[in-house]
Amino acid sequence: MPNNHDVDSNLDLLSVFLTVLDTGGFRAAAQRLRLSPSTVSERIAQLEAQLGVPLLIRTTRSVTPTETGRTLATRIAPLMAETRAALRDAASSQSVVRGLLKINVTGAVMVDILPPIIDRFMEAHPQVRVEIMVDDRLVDIVAAGCDAGIRYGEHLAQDAIAVPIGPRYQRIAWAAAPGYLAARGAPRHPNDLLNHECIRLRFSSSALVEWIFERGEETVRVDPPGRLIVGVDGASAAIGFARDGRGVIGTFENWLTPYLESGELHPVLHDWWRTFEGPQLYFSSRFKSAPLRAFIELVKEEQNATRGSLAAADSAKIA
Repeated sequence: MPNNHDVDSNLDLLSVFLTVLDTGGFRAAAQRLRLSPSTVSERIAQLEAQLGVPLLIRTTRSVTPTETGRTLATRIAPLMAETRAALRDAASSQSVVRGLLKINVTGAVMVDILPPIIDRFMEAHPQVRVEIMVDDRLVDIVAAGCDAGIRYGEHLAQDAIAVPIGPRYQRIAWAAAPGYLAARGAPRHPNDLLNHECIRLRFSSSALVEWIFERGEETVRVDPPGRLIVGVDGASAAIGFARDGRGVIGTFENWLTPYLESGELHPVLHDWWRTFEGPQLYFSSRFKSAPLRAFIELVKEEQNATRGSLAAADSAKIA
């Protein structure tokens, strides 16, 4: 019969195994776990030796699970998540919330949406630690060892619950420096952008951020080659290039607003700016740790307060 040390050791090995699958490799898993790649490799080999079966197929370019490894991961990922939630709840009492809140978010919310919310949450719950993983892929938050995720409009798992966080609606805006527009002229239709210098953003998946325009019932998609392409993590630098006159940029209106107000950028194709739903906080319907429940409560309170303020403003306009 295994002793307590064996059980603890096996849980550690399984956690490393799940991290390798989630990150797609030993080096990425080592960075997340703050271990050396050789240590991660040794622990996987130890787990495989204990079970007597291979769990991963290793090549020079990738790591993929065997059929046994895939089956094992499917069964243990929810159990590991429930164990983490139970441990975090055990660290909290009804009066004081303690433990770790770990969320996986898209970089789009890290500029001006999530930081003030996290700041208020940490002020309200000083015993909680917060870890934010920034990833533009839609990940399985349970397999990634996270309590929740934040994404825009992607298809979520059936057992996930989603609540709005931050602004209920946002817009994609286009802008360019006044000097650039004076020299090249302002586009009158989205298709005109095919003849302009354009600054494009690229996701970590290698796909370019789509340029979609809407006016009334009309939707237009354009795909200018982009003389300058910047990864989404460098969006602030891309905006800087636009301010320097390098071309037209399309991104979140709230990111461009300070420069539109200062006059460093001028709006482009304003009638075609597209409105869409804001970000969603999503989480499993099965596992909610005490820190996550407290975070959800704060997010809902802020949404209710925002709706109340908007309703009061509308009433004042009518009066």
